[in-house]
Amino acid sequence: MATEAGRAVAHLPIRPDWLARRREDILEPTLPIVDPHHHLWERPGNRYLLPDILADVGGGHNLRATVFIEAHSMYRDSGPGEWRALGETEFVTGIAAMSASGGYGPTRIAAGIVGRVDLTLGARAKAILERHIAVAGGRFRGVRHSSPYHADPVARGSSAQTSPGLLADAGFRAGFACLKPLGLSFDAWMYHTQLADLVDLARAFPEQPIVLDHIGGALGIGPYAGQRDAVFRDWSAGMRALAGCPNVHVKLGGLGMPMTGFDFGTRAEPPSSTELATAWKPYFDACVEAFGAQRCMVESNFPVDKGMFGYAVMWNAFKRWAAGCSAADKAALFSGTAARFYRWGLDA
Repeated sequence: MATEAGRAVAHLPIRPDWLARRREDILEPTLPIVDPHHHLWERPGNRYLLPDILADVGGGHNLRATVFIEAHSMYRDSGPGEWRALGETEFVTGIAAMSASGGYGPTRIAAGIVGRVDLTLGARAKAILERHIAVAGGRFRGVRHSSPYHADPVARGSSAQTSPGLLADAGFRAGFACLKPLGLSFDAWMYHTQLADLVDLARAFPEQPIVLDHIGGALGIGPYAGQRDAVFRDWSAGMRALAGCPNVHVKLGGLGMPMTGFDFGTRAEPPSSTELATAWKPYFDACVEAFGAQRCMVESNFPVDKGMFGYAVMWNAFKRWAAGCSAADKAALFSGTAARFYRWGLDA
């Protein structure tokens, strides 16, 4: 596992030539898909804007819509700090409006927007949330306030790092309480070692819709490297406890991040969908067993996961894994759960 300045690398570089070496026929090309988790950004040497995501979603799968998740991109460069993230919502709203014109293909990019608001502001967060709703043209669906924390720097698989106990902080919970009255959901992002914190939060706010990103961040680096079976036992126990909170959903994906300990991105050849489906199956099966398909949704986490596999191959892998599911469960996993949770009509 590569490190930078004594900590884990969060993202792998995207190598188009390497990805192009794996081409597959599209499985079940008519199956409707809502991708509930991707980013848009422009960073030094790392651009993922409308043309880039269109190239990915146009690979042959039936992508009907996508949901943008905050990425600390295009923040305003002036004004009070707590208001600067409005720039990202404005930026994505513009891209969503371009897509909604129909001039860029059938997929509605960023049909839903999940933004960033500092919930530790407590009751002050309400006015900022209302402003995000106002500028998003009806697309603002919720907030992600990431909370990954680990005391060991080489176990930190996310570029976002917080202080311990964030979800229990009184200020955070006062801000969190502003979401439900405004009709907003909450995206949770953390490591598997923190799942008990989310259980406590979900029980304290049983009416608040919550979705856990990236199957709960099962770590496979630092002290967890080579400990996949032990991590799986701890992770699955935490996920079963979380599934006891009916207001919590889970996203199946994010396993292209180096923090998971999978090494597909370092191999000479990009992985096949069969290889990916086999590697992911224990995690996805455990999630569906605990939460049920109606509370699970498959996600791309692009472009973050693009360092390990291509978009079309990834959806083939999801379809291979779900081959034994009923038609109703498959519809929920690939579009229904996401459309319902983020309140987007497939006929829109």
